[in-house]
Amino acid sequence: MNRTALPNAKIALVHDWLNQAGGAENVLEELAALFPAAPVYTSFYAPERMPAAYRRWDIRTTFMQKLPGITDNHQRYMPLYPLAFGATDVSGYDLVLSNKSGFCHGVRTRTRHAAARHVCYCLTPTRFIWLYDQYRAREQLNRGTDLLVRPALAWLRRWDFAAAQRVDHFIAISSAIQERICRFYRRESVVIHPPVDTDYFTPGPATPVGDYYLIVSRLIPYKRIDLAVDAFRSLPHLKLIIAGDGRDRQALEAEAPPNVTFVGRQDSILELLRGCRAFIFPGLEDFGIAPVEAMAVGRPVIAYGDGGALDTVAPGVTGELFSEQTPEALAAVLAQFDPTRYDAAACRAQAEKFSAHAFRRKLGDYLEQVLQGENPAQDSE
Repeated sequence: MNRTALPNAKIALVHDWLNQAGGAENVLEELAALFPAAPVYTSFYAPERMPAAYRRWDIRTTFMQKLPGITDNHQRYMPLYPLAFGATDVSGYDLVLSNKSGFCHGVRTRTRHAAARHVCYCLTPTRFIWLYDQYRAREQLNRGTDLLVRPALAWLRRWDFAAAQRVDHFIAISSAIQERICRFYRRESVVIHPPVDTDYFTPGPATPVGDYYLIVSRLIPYKRIDLAVDAFRSLPHLKLIIAGDGRDRQALEAEAPPNVTFVGRQDSILELLRGCRAFIFPGLEDFGIAPVEAMAVGRPVIAYGDGGALDTVAPGVTGELFSEQTPEALAAVLAQFDPTRYDAAACRAQAEKFSAHAFRRKLGDYLEQVLQGENPAQDSE
């Protein structure tokens, strides 16, 4: 597409909060690189916890910046986010691009004097209110926080739904999130997958395949590392290496059989990825970048068959899916798994569909259509 409107557009980026670096922030960094002149509106910002490069950005915060203890306990302030973003006026821009998993899609894009087109890049409809029990378990909210926020859930759902109706266009990060946007917000969306650094994650120069399977993950409950540990307990002739750290590490390590090794957080996982028989992905994720990184280096993936893995793993070509989130289902796939059946070039080709280059092209084309007043095509591929 010949882009004419996008380079001259006045653009604002909106993000929920900036106190931790994760998948949402990886997307934000890509958006900031695409639109370096765009200010970043967010509820609050903890510069000491974020990459140094963020200090070069024009970051604009709300009244929540001054709330006591917000950097360490931002969940306790959940009922205030709608107020903070609802008071954030971004109507003076041509285009507002919100990178949302929480409440930032609720910014004001229309006033009596101006109106901006609002595209929401939706990482998920607000899990805190639509999937509260899942969120509480995932984040291990304490009883005090739970008692404080639970009475506000009905109001928050009404606000969140109304805010979603004011968004002009939704982009989903996966088919699973597209379904969730339809179910909770009753809105249509296109799928543009998040960017994966396929320039860094590349096949090695004739790296020999080792004798181990690999997990790279934070060691926290919803990642379901326990499931993999139990599966390998029943397959003592197979080896599993687990790279990463987190609050579950001590308990997992105490229960692990001799064929499961914990190596902690690694400065680089490239060589570990290149040498594994396959990458194991037992959790349920909205997208899941780690499996794509494994395919980018030419290695197959064994993943739980739900969420983002349904978009990224091609069964029989770049890996396999197990249908139930149980040790027995994973062990059944592992018992029959032959890594020589999967072509490294096919794995790499699949990963390239999710490259940063592909993300920039698809998002740029989509936003150009929005700025030109067109209805963007529903097929983003």
